[in-house]
Amino acid sequence: MTEGATGARAARAPDPVALSQALIRIPSVTPDTGAAQDLLAEALEAAGFTVWRHLWGEAPDGPVANLFARRGTAGPHFAFAGHTDVVPPGAPEDWPGPPFAAEVRDGLLIGRGASDMKSAIAAFVAAAARTDTGAGSVSLIVTGDEEGPATFGTKRLLQWMREEGHVPDHCLVGEPTSQAALGDMVKIGRRGSVNAWITVAGAQGHVAYPHMAANPIPALVEILQRLQSRVLDEGNEWFQPSNLEITDLEVGNPAHNVIPAAAKARLNIRFNNQHRGADLVHWMEDTATSVTEKAAVEAIVSGEAFFTDPGPFAELVAGAIESVTGGRPDLSTSGGTSDARFIRAMCPVIEAGLVGKTMHKVGEAVAVRDIERLTDIYAAILTGYFAPQRG
Repeated sequence: MTEGATGARAARAPDPVALSQALIRIPSVTPDTGAAQDLLAEALEAAGFTVWRHLWGEAPDGPVANLFARRGTAGPHFAFAGHTDVVPPGAPEDWPGPPFAAEVRDGLLIGRGASDMKSAIAAFVAAAARTDTGAGSVSLIVTGDEEGPATFGTKRLLQWMREEGHVPDHCLVGEPTSQAALGDMVKIGRRGSVNAWITVAGAQGHVAYPHMAANPIPALVEILQRLQSRVLDEGNEWFQPSNLEITDLEVGNPAHNVIPAAAKARLNIRFNNQHRGADLVHWMEDTATSVTEKAAVEAIVSGEAFFTDPGPFAELVAGAIESVTGGRPDLSTSGGTSDARFIRAMCPVIEAGLVGKTMHKVGEAVAVRDIERLTDIYAAILTGYFAPQRG
């Protein structure tokens, strides 16, 4: 591509701040049923992308809007992943302004989704629109239920991509990974997560006649004690130790003189790459039934731990950040889960985005300057990634 053509491409690229504002002004509280993605599709088509739209699922978890867009047909194929759905804003009167007004005050863009993560989507669209990718391909994987059950979103979209031959070589997720300053942290992995519900059945009866009843509470306490007494691991070079947390206990017994019929507990395990979710579930089942045959365990593995080796891909991302901010990011596996847990099964994945201090909070906001600099970072990543294609 000639210098003049490159300049023309840059001139047609959308303003990332204006696009962020336009996306935020669409209150796409999860699940997004398509309104925000209508606007996104228009911007992508103007930038030369072919766009595919999908609406999957039914209430209460759907319908969910999903979008895949690609420019180019050959490899290498670089993908960006994000979500247009947002969490509810809470009480509007607690905000400094209307939560979906996308106002700019004192250099901050304020609104639900500013940090997590409509501004990152806008930055990537603007970066891709102005970047020459040579003979390669660049794409966007965008879902509308990342903040919800994640049932009809990225997992389904990745399946469709495999079937249609759109498997990327690498993927960048635009989650707000920065901590105090733009680019100070990127995520090269995440711990996995298991939610479990343990129920112990008993036999209701009068507390004065315990031999005529069966109290489930002592057995449940014993199960929880055995589970918590195990040190799952000590962590490793890249991951903090796995941890099991009891998050709820329920008996529901309103009477002081009645032995209850059942006792329940809920717990969560955040585990590193020394474990698999299924193995942890089996351990909980075996532990529970070793205490009492009246115990039952239900569990959901919401994501496996994953890790992207800090090699050339991580160096490309870190170098692009340093070229814009002057600082090197920390490579981390901390934090909760994201849709990267699904993408990691398809290709190497790294997460890099805006400062996340206000995500999910009242008054969510990001610096306008950071949106502009994130666009520069994403453009530098794309330029470096596709440089051999233009050589």
